[in-house]
Amino acid sequence: MTDLLLNDTNDLLINENTGDWIIGNSDTQHQRLLLVCTKGSFKENPTCGVGVASYLEDENPTALLREVRLQFSSDGMKVSEVAIENNQLKVNATYP
Repeated sequence: MTDLLLNDTNDLLINENTGDWIIGNSDTQHQRLLLVCTKGSFKENPTCGVGVASYLEDENPTALLREVRLQFSSDGMKVSEVAIENNQLKVNATYP
C-alpha cells in the first residue's frame, strides 16, 4: 500500500530539498500503528487498534495474538502467521 510515510516518532517524513511529504510503501507502518494504537485512537474507526502495551504484563499471549490477527484482518490484510518467538511478536501479513 502506498501512503504518506512517518518517521520513528510518527511525524511526517519530509524531503529536505523540496519540502514535500515523502510517499512510499506503508504496509509495515500501518502494522506498527495498528499494534501501538488503542481502540478509540482513530476517530473515524473507534474499534481499530490492538493497544499492545496493555498486554505487556500478560503471562499468556493468546489474547494478544487473537487481537492482532483480528485487527490486521479487519484492516484488509491477509494474515499468514501471528506468533511469539524468542519473546518477539512475529507477524506475517500483507495487503492483497
